[in-house]
Formats: sequence, structure tokens, C-alpha cells
Amino acid sequence: MTTASTRVFDELAKIMTNAAGAAQGARREVDTLIKTQIERVLNDLEVVKRDEFEAVKEMAAKARQENDELSTRIAKLEKAANPAKPSTAKKAVKKPAARKAAKKPAKKAT
Repeated sequence: MTTASTRVFDELAKIMTNAAGAAQGARREVDTLIKTQIERVLNDLEVVKRDEFEAVKEMAAKARQENDELSTRIAKLEKAANPAKPSTAKKAVKKPAARKAAKKPAKKAT
């Protein structure tokens, strides 16, 4: 009887091993199917991948840094191009309107 029970257990072990292999294969197929569906949905939504996002993020940081450097350079160049005006410069003096009227000759009444 030990041979018969051993044979039953061997057959049961084979069936279990085959079932486990089939379950793993089915699991892989389901995983692949789900992954494919998720990728399709994400592509339809035009979601950006992480590596693309990181590349654009680095480009933006570099552009921001270059912008700051150029702003500083422009400020220095403008300061060098427009030096402070000396305080001894003559200012134009406007004549009051009353003086202008007094200098004009009066029109003769006819």
C-alpha cells in the first residue's frame, strides 16, 4: 500500500507543479496585458516619461542660470555705458511766461 500512496502523492505533486507553472505563466500574461493597457492609456493622455521630464527640468535650470548671468552682464554694461553725470553740469533755465510776454511789443489797435 505504501507504493500506491507514494504513487498518488507523486502524481499529485506533478499536478501541483504543473498547476503552479500554468499559474505563473497566466500571471505573466496578465501582467503583460495590464502593462500594455496602462502604457496605452498613458500615451493617450500624453503623460511625459520621467527621463524626459528630468531632461527638460535640467534644460530649464540651465536656461534660468544663463538668463541670470546675462542679466548681470547687461546691468554691468549699462552701468559702464552710462557713467554717473558730474554735478557741475549746467542746467537749462526756463524763463517765466511773464518775462516772455513783457518782451513782446504790444500790437497796435486799428
